[in-house]
Amino acid sequence: MWGKLFGRDAETAAADPHALPVPRRGKYGVHTLRALGDVRVLALVEAADAGDWEAVKAALAPFDPGRDHKVLAELAELDGVQDWIGRAVEEDKEHRATALVISGTRHISWGWEARTSALAVNVSQEQWRVFRERLLIGEEHLLEAAELRPEWITPWRRLLTSARGMSLAAGVKEARLDAALRRDPLDLETHVEWVSQLQPRWGGEPGEALAFAREALGRTPQGHRLGCVIAMAHIEDWVESERGDCLETPAIQAELRNAADHSILHPAYAWHPGWQQDFNMFAMALSLAGERHTVRRVFRTLDGAYTSWPWTYFSEPEKQFARHHRRA
Repeated sequence: MWGKLFGRDAETAAADPHALPVPRRGKYGVHTLRALGDVRVLALVEAADAGDWEAVKAALAPFDPGRDHKVLAELAELDGVQDWIGRAVEEDKEHRATALVISGTRHISWGWEARTSALAVNVSQEQWRVFRERLLIGEEHLLEAAELRPEWITPWRRLLTSARGMSLAAGVKEARLDAALRRDPLDLETHVEWVSQLQPRWGGEPGEALAFAREALGRTPQGHRLGCVIAMAHIEDWVESERGDCLETPAIQAELRNAADHSILHPAYAWHPGWQQDFNMFAMALSLAGERHTVRRVFRTLDGAYTSWPWTYFSEPEKQFARHHRRA
């Protein structure tokens, strides 16, 4: 029905044989996406939560740890992985690269947990020490994974995050960006990471990130998820701005509509585990821009499926998602 009403293949997504049942809605009338909404990813997360390396390897079989950023992120954000993944790195020579990339991504996420999202001036010396210690381990493991599997892009995308956190030289960051884009010139996660790097708070110049995103969209095939980089560039501009209504212009609304039509709302868009995060990016950007038409299509396709990113830029992210969802 939704496909006929809103021009989308929402029925295609709903018919996914690996889709998790939609959970009961929470206090705000929405539900948080769990394990990318995929039963196979849930099996992977449960195996990792139990510290069962053999089960983790079995559950990873449908995925590519060298390219599946979202699947890898599920492990990177899981507390406790750092307690057992080191044994897999040392003991499983055959799958050492996989263990290294999991360990590296987890240590970088774990490092940011120690630092927190506070302004630099509000981070204690002890937090900085732990942050750097964990990032150094992450760097070491990711660089070795990249050496063992030179075709993988995931180590390079995560090395961009650690380079930003460690304030490495601009040349190092650019070399890592080039390494990632040589492996996949249309990789969304790499582009989104670089959009963050180009923000003034990380040393960039105003307008740089949006120019980078627009250039990327210009070479993006229709239906490709890289179109989400435009949404994230505008969200990042909103974060930098002192005006909450800075995106509420007809030009920005039109640009976001066109980018959504070119990517997530195009018939060629490929449904994948975690597609809801792509839609959440546009849902937030269109909402901040005060757009009233395309945003309705995006939220109705989501049907209440909330992903914390990128709404964590709000102090009450789930509440903000629900509020904009109701308005749409």
